[in-house]
Amino acid sequence: MHRRIVSLAAMVAALAAPVVRAQPAAPAFHAAASIPAPDGRWDFASWDGEHSRVLVAHGQDVLVVDPADQGGARTIGKLAGAHGVLAIPHSNTVLVSSGRDDSVRVLDETSGVELAKIAVAGDPDAMILSADGRTAYVMGADSGVVSIVDLARRVETGRITLKPGLEVPVLLSPTLLAVNNEPQGEIELADLATGKAAGVIAMPGCKEPTGLAYAPGQGLALSACANGVAALVDVRARRLVRLLPIGTGPDTAIWQDSAQRFLVPCGRSGTLAIISLTGGQARVEPSIITEPSARTAALDPASGTLYLPAARFGAAVVGGRAPLVPGSFHLVVLAPR
Repeated sequence: MHRRIVSLAAMVAALAAPVVRAQPAAPAFHAAASIPAPDGRWDFASWDGEHSRVLVAHGQDVLVVDPADQGGARTIGKLAGAHGVLAIPHSNTVLVSSGRDDSVRVLDETSGVELAKIAVAGDPDAMILSADGRTAYVMGADSGVVSIVDLARRVETGRITLKPGLEVPVLLSPTLLAVNNEPQGEIELADLATGKAAGVIAMPGCKEPTGLAYAPGQGLALSACANGVAALVDVRARRLVRLLPIGTGPDTAIWQDSAQRFLVPCGRSGTLAIISLTGGQARVEPSIITEPSARTAALDPASGTLYLPAARFGAAVVGGRAPLVPGSFHLVVLAPR
């Protein structure tokens, strides 16, 4: 009887006590600025760390943006459908893929002068550089062929045949390349030492993967899929770990090593998906509102700032793409909290 009275008193006291609720975590990023730039269709963006510039494959040219000079965005080169652009280390040059004439170009980043035009496999799209920056691997999207380019000699030195539909690549090691295959919904592997295909990693439930990022310390990759999920993949075991919810319309994925998290810009939903890794466990963080069309991005790893190309579009045209609203192209700048 005494024990019941004490328990009842404790219950009454607990109900009378104020309720303490955990405060929601602050958003990982906040909108810091909007940088205007010349209009143009665009694809991938990248960060030139040596010169602190954003590079954007910008349709018929390359957009070069110095964030410290927000009115100084400029275009260089004349391309036939620019898809990927990367700064070549220890130089003032950039490499850009030109999809409609099956070439990659080397441009002087300051003057815009074209220094080389290199023939590569059909429909060159996304690219990646070797760790030493001496070799480029260019994904031939429709051809399903990886072109190997010697950047010192500015020539194609080899090709690796995979399957048509190649999208974004990552390097799992100096001799093993992984690349999303969009129509197949899988990751293709290429042995760079032998120049041959090295198998696939199936991703059931992931439709039309494009963006791909790799967390080397964890041995995990993340593929951004077109059906509102991202596929977390154990590349050592070559298996899908789990599907994680993201927004819609992604076109790239980024691994932010300093924060141990994946970032996935989703252009259709106008959100940035954030997936953190702790001890090999993935956690979906609250999404950040960006803007519709912001589907690719460049990360400054030193500051943690993210730059997302975006624009407004008019009504869709029958048999064609929606027109870009004149004067609307810009970079959304997200700064970390």
